[in-house]
Amino acid sequence: MTDGLTLLLAALGVALVLEGFLPMMAPTRWRRLFEQVMRLNDGQIRFFGMASVVFGLLIFWWAV
Repeated sequence: MTDGLTLLLAALGVALVLEGFLPMMAPTRWRRLFEQVMRLNDGQIRFFGMASVVFGLLIFWWAV
């Protein structure tokens, strides 16, 4: 396996672990948080998505 693919798979694994902590440890709280997200309008969701992409790209740029 190439180093790039190994790094990509490792990053994906870490992301999945982090994403799984809240539903695993506090499913009721996760459900309430998800219900609040469902009440956001499209512009708010797009803003959070854009902020996540920019932050992720900055981390990627810094790491590479």
